[in-house]
Amino acid sequence: MTTETAFELEIKHRLVDECIRLQTDFVDNARYAMQEAQESANDSQGAIEDKFESFREACHIQRDMFAKQLDEAIGKLSILKRIVRNKVNDDISLGSVVHTDSQNYFISVSLGEVNIDGEKFFAISPASPVFQAMAGKVKGDTFTFRDKQIKIIDLY
Repeated sequence: MTTETAFELEIKHRLVDECIRLQTDFVDNARYAMQEAQESANDSQGAIEDKFESFREACHIQRDMFAKQLDEAIGKLSILKRIVRNKVNDDISLGSVVHTDSQNYFISVSLGEVNIDGEKFFAISPASPVFQAMAGKVKGDTFTFRDKQIKIIDLY
């Protein structure tokens, strides 16, 4: 393994770790919010029924919303954990780190901007429009996104 490859894989490892950390925070926050909504509904059980029925119903709706967010967050965390950290990607696919002449991308799940040593990467999902524009491309290729020609400078 060359020094450059080792450096690239170190960046990829750190991107995966940071994305897992961020996504774990989403999971924890959604779980906490769901439990809080359930506890609020439970606390209203002994109150005057008519007055608190709509409140309890609203708490259940909120709990269900947070439960859905929790399921989605757990699903994204599962995707992140399946990324092969030691693989150098030859084409743009799940787990790829892509340097372009406009931005850097990490193909994983949609998390937005992630910083590694002051360098910005945008964690995007394979369902995103920018990924659709660059899917299957290799280092040196160009793709068009929002009427702009973008060149792939590096890929691993």
